[in-house]
Amino acid sequence: MAVAFVFPGQGSQDVGMGRELAAAFPAAREVFDEVDAALGQKLSQIMWDGPKELLTLTENAQPALMAVSMAVIRVLEREKGFRLADKVSFVAGHSLGEYSALAAAGAFSLTDAARLLKLRGRSMQEAVPVGQGAMSALLGVGLEVARKIAAAAAQGDVCEVANDNEPTQVVLSGAKSAIDRVPEAGKAFGLRRAVPLPVSAPFHCALMKPAAEAMARALAEVDVKRPIVPVVANVVASPIDDPADIRRRLVEQVTGTVRWRECVEAMGAAGITTFYEIGSGKVLSGLVKRILKEAAASPVGTPADIDLIWPALNG
Repeated sequence: MAVAFVFPGQGSQDVGMGRELAAAFPAAREVFDEVDAALGQKLSQIMWDGPKELLTLTENAQPALMAVSMAVIRVLEREKGFRLADKVSFVAGHSLGEYSALAAAGAFSLTDAARLLKLRGRSMQEAVPVGQGAMSALLGVGLEVARKIAAAAAQGDVCEVANDNEPTQVVLSGAKSAIDRVPEAGKAFGLRRAVPLPVSAPFHCALMKPAAEAMARALAEVDVKRPIVPVVANVVASPIDDPADIRRRLVEQVTGTVRWRECVEAMGAAGITTFYEIGSGKVLSGLVKRILKEAAASPVGTPADIDLIWPALNG
């Protein structure tokens, strides 16, 4: 069984996430306590009790999702004796999930990952005034058609591919004026439907340049180690392990396309047949199954999930 661990991105957060892990495992409680201390806030209380609007804020959702992912990793390591390098060939994460993947593979400390994601979330939120940017999911079209729709809708404004999620789901990001033109522009290219996304900023497009600059400064100050397993990076859809390259790709990722479909295809081409989605939700498990029809993909975010997958993972 060739295994990859994948780590969810924004949108997978939900009130209550991580609570069962903290109740069941001291190792998980330690992760949430460490993240709270690193940020100087009771993020765990927001995660478990809400309100949802506060958890959904980008600067809270990003470190919160990483915390749940790392709680699962710590439980596997400390409670089960699991060693990532022995069982897992690749790690990868969707957008902010790339930080979770890097922390799981030892490239970042938990404290540094939490602080970087807090800054990343705040910087991305502040890069564009509220109401001036937007994102839209295109259903039923692939990357090449999505690029044509983006070009047709732009009309001088920013309109770019933010996420290539799976063969029939691509997300566009940019100025609200351009995103508003997407449904009409898409008609000429066979677009079935464009779904506006409930996001507070236009992520992964050129409008995020101020956030990329902030992350470049922050990452320059952080100790980045060589990961113990290769990390398949969003912006190149191939494995990286050099610390300088990791910093560079994380900066590029803020404005660049999340090439998730290609990341999963690359892992499949390298022989991966089993994917475990480590953390909150099951969005990536669904995407993996639509990208690689023969692959197995399972979410691992609760004590019951860990019990369910452990015999296979320990085989």
